[in-house]
Amino acid sequence: MHEAIFLGLVVVGAVVHLLLSKPPCTAKRVVHIFLLYLLVICIGGGGLLAFYAHTFMADKVAINIGWAPGSPFQFEVAVSNLAFGTLGILCIWLRGNFWLAAGLASAVFRFGAAFGHVRDAILHQNYAPYNVGLVLYVGDIFIPLLILVLLLVNKLLEKRAA
Repeated sequence: MHEAIFLGLVVVGAVVHLLLSKPPCTAKRVVHIFLLYLLVICIGGGGLLAFYAHTFMADKVAINIGWAPGSPFQFEVAVSNLAFGTLGILCIWLRGNFWLAAGLASAVFRFGAAFGHVRDAILHQNYAPYNVGLVLYVGDIFIPLLILVLLLVNKLLEKRAA
């Protein structure tokens, strides 16, 4: 559910940002602002929230994923999410290829998680809400795909402007 909320925050935040800012709304600027909000909110905020959940609510999260609670994997996943959360927040100040690195790293992690969730659903009939619900479709597939597309479009628009 938090993935859909974060996506809503991205849209509202980026639209308000564009409406209140003085520079004109060129295609390059719109892509840049939406990409910034995706990186900061979905990767940054999402990573920090996942770190918190996998650290301080580990058993509840494991049960909602359909996995046994008490496994040490939870802390490893938590720290990975802390790393991605840090990368996403740093996108506020660091630009250029840093965005590419943060977006690619997050996409690899999320697509890998999607593969694991789908595999678990097929092999073990694990249809727990955090295994095949919005977490899978929005968080692990749609958001990283959208970020990768916007990173590509952003690069193409930068090259065209140069």
